[in-house]
Amino acid sequence: MRRAVVLFIVLVVLLGTLLGLRLVRDRRAAEGPPGGSGVVEGTVVDVRSRLNARVVSLHVEEGSRVEKGALLATLECAEPEALLAEAEARLEMTRAQAHAAEASALASLRTSEAVAAQADGTQAQIESLAAQHGLAARHAERMELMGDAVTVAARDQARAQAEALSQQLAASRHSNSAASRQARAATEQQRASHEQALAAAQAVQAAEASVRRSRLSVAECELRAPLSGAVETLALDVGELALPGTVLARLVDTSNPRATFYLPNAELSSVRSGEPSTVRADAYPDRTFPARVITVAPKAEFTPRNVQTRTDRDRLVYPVEVRIEDPEGLLLPGMPVEITLSERSTAVAERRP
Repeated sequence: MRRAVVLFIVLVVLLGTLLGLRLVRDRRAAEGPPGGSGVVEGTVVDVRSRLNARVVSLHVEEGSRVEKGALLATLECAEPEALLAEAEARLEMTRAQAHAAEASALASLRTSEAVAAQADGTQAQIESLAAQHGLAARHAERMELMGDAVTVAARDQARAQAEALSQQLAASRHSNSAASRQARAATEQQRASHEQALAAAQAVQAAEASVRRSRLSVAECELRAPLSGAVETLALDVGELALPGTVLARLVDTSNPRATFYLPNAELSSVRSGEPSTVRADAYPDRTFPARVITVAPKAEFTPRNVQTRTDRDRLVYPVEVRIEDPEGLLLPGMPVEITLSERSTAVAERRP
């Protein structure tokens, strides 16, 4: 009986000691700098297919590290390459048509200029013949007025000369009218040829755009890394069909690791964006990593339905994200860490009214 009492007393003392130590540790933690637990996160990028094609080959393995621009996978490219060849052939054809249209427009311009010059020449000829006809007609009238003073042959010759010039003048006027119509027609033809040349040039631009689009499709046959990082997953194997929008690989960039922890409402005043902090990882117990707060969420999480009492308000927590300095790349995504805010920021928060 006495032995049982002794064991009971020893057990009570031991439990009391453990409880006291736990209370002391909790109190020291509460009095220490604020912080919390989190996991290391990296920048995650999904590499997606833009084509409906089969996977021909994979050039990386899961877990391997790749540099930006590295070839990840090759897709079957027969159809995009055929479309590119067709677009390039159409481009050559439209360029030839554009050259022909330009030559036709230039020829039409030269023809229009020649016809216009011809019309100007006939107009000058009309003016010259009109002057000559006027002189011949007045000479014939004077010969008629002179009567028997001149011979009949001379009078007939004067009238014949005036009549001939009159006929030449009429013919020149007809020629000028025809030349003017030809000039107008040549001008319209030149304008139409110019419009055709412009349309051909626009067709060349459209064909060039089609070639660029086809080349982009061919370039999508090779999926490359958009950033440096580790290959977390490869979603497809060789021979599987990649549909547009299908995730083929997931990359994680660990060059700028981050971690998120949660601060209760009562400790929110102790943190501001840009303030320093310290990170410890279980994998490296004797080492700390400097970090800096980059964001403090403006909205609480795990919020009670009705916030009415002080206890309820203390249950509000706010996500805080820090960026960790890890130039050696020791911290891997998913690794648990402990984040502690610097004592300087805690002291500043305590001095705030």
